[in-house]
Amino acid sequence: MGGIRREKWKRHCSNPPCGRYRISDPAAKTALAEKTETLKQRLHRIAGSHRDARFASSLAAEDMVITDLIAGENLNIGIFTLDTGLLHTETLNLLDRLGRAYPHLRIKRFRPVREDADRYVESKGRFAFYDSVEARRECCRIRKIEPLNRAIAGADAWLTGQRREQSATRTELPFAEYDAGRGIGKYNPIFDWSEHDVWAYILANNVPYNDLYRQGFPSIGCDPCTRPVKAGEDIRAGRWWWEGRNSKECGLHK
Repeated sequence: MGGIRREKWKRHCSNPPCGRYRISDPAAKTALAEKTETLKQRLHRIAGSHRDARFASSLAAEDMVITDLIAGENLNIGIFTLDTGLLHTETLNLLDRLGRAYPHLRIKRFRPVREDADRYVESKGRFAFYDSVEARRECCRIRKIEPLNRAIAGADAWLTGQRREQSATRTELPFAEYDAGRGIGKYNPIFDWSEHDVWAYILANNVPYNDLYRQGFPSIGCDPCTRPVKAGEDIRAGRWWWEGRNSKECGLHK
């Protein structure tokens, strides 16, 4: 079940090659500039209010916007990503490209504990996450949640690239919240941006992005757990597609 032939799936109609993302109208450019300035102010506020704020980048498009602004504004916000060991080749290639685009920026990688990942495969099977929601969440715990906890240990705040528009579970997402489980502040600085806003910024500022977006992936996770979506489908329909609609989260944002 792990091998998905991508060419069978129609490209998502809102992929970056679509012309509707490029803005030329002066009013639209002004609106994007205002939104960008607001996002800059939020990031400056976070950096100025915390001794050690860290941004959890999934390397998604919205995360590239935040990364570009952290780099451009030279903000004291650390950046890390979770290398689950199951990422697409295109995602790993993006990390290399980011190193060239932002040579002064260090993006730390946090990987799962190898013994835990090996034990999961040996006891349950390499693709056990297809068998049940519980087995999939256990895989996410090993490859994402435990590394995340290590990545933000000692920080007094962390940032995400979550947006309200991304899924039904995020429609009430606030700018700032308290992560009670970890005892620190949590920020979603780009929470009110639309998909159009994100891509308009990326294209206007030549920001690097994952090549998978050109192949019909509007939401990108681990290779075995993500597939392209059909035109008109929800942007997270390709995540854990064998599960029900109400389980499209990995547990990082409880």
